[in-house]
Amino acid sequence: MPYVLAGISVGGQYALISIGYTMVYGILRLINFAHGDVFMVAGLLMVYISASLPLYISIPIVIVLTVILSFTIERVAYKPLRNAPRMSVMISAIGVSYLLQNLALYITGGLNQNYPSIPWISTPIVAFGFAVRRVTVITPFLVVGLVIALVWLINHTKAGIAMRAVAKDHETSQLMGIKINTIISTTFVIGSFLAAIGSILFFSNYPGVIPTSGAMPGMKSFVAAVFGGIGSIPGAVLGGLLIGVVESLIKGLDTILGPVGIGLLKNPLELATFSDAFTFVLLIIILVFKPTGLFGEKALDKV
Repeated sequence: MPYVLAGISVGGQYALISIGYTMVYGILRLINFAHGDVFMVAGLLMVYISASLPLYISIPIVIVLTVILSFTIERVAYKPLRNAPRMSVMISAIGVSYLLQNLALYITGGLNQNYPSIPWISTPIVAFGFAVRRVTVITPFLVVGLVIALVWLINHTKAGIAMRAVAKDHETSQLMGIKINTIISTTFVIGSFLAAIGSILFFSNYPGVIPTSGAMPGMKSFVAAVFGGIGSIPGAVLGGLLIGVVESLIKGLDTILGPVGIGLLKNPLELATFSDAFTFVLLIIILVFKPTGLFGEKALDKV
């Protein structure tokens, strides 16, 4: 049970990051490879800002600065390439990713930065007879609430309707008077807001931030988006939860069963070593058998 709880918690955090990937892809057909690094920067911002300001002030500031960073990235690195070949935009995204990592490396010297303990959500509690941090329990409920709010926004507001229109057809949307650049920037703002929330939850459980802290969560969140059908918000959430739960269970098997091959192998295998590999095996399986994911729409070629 504790492994399932932990898996649902980390899966919910992957889901929040994954939504950013899937929304940007739905609008721009772009894999924003810098999204995981924006998540990492949010963690570092919290480390430095909370060192001089109270947490109740630091948290809103971190969220706002993360949103501003993502907005700036979109305007500086992606908007000028709006009509360029898709490969050019992808290369730009990779460049932004490495830029953020190297800036973080320069600022931190590559040293692990201790994430601050946030009162209440970092407090240990007993759930289902097991000692866990409160963040493990509240994450699923927070994720569900945020996803419901996001789906409502997309389905029942002018901005959401405009997002759906732009996702279907840029040119027609522009002819109908929709401001394409505003909608794209709004999409980046929403994605980075969720990534900032995800970083607070994630680093409350794994309180160490280094320049590459966003790489693996970002990659797993991308796989979650592909699994659910990139462009589908429910699919991104389901993919994140699946990866989180299975990853946690694989790690838990070492505790339950012990390393594989004890008494038979000179170096018994610890299954936790392969928990990250599962994510990429899943990606290969998806791309081979169902490239559009569970809820993805099959692309139709216009004649």
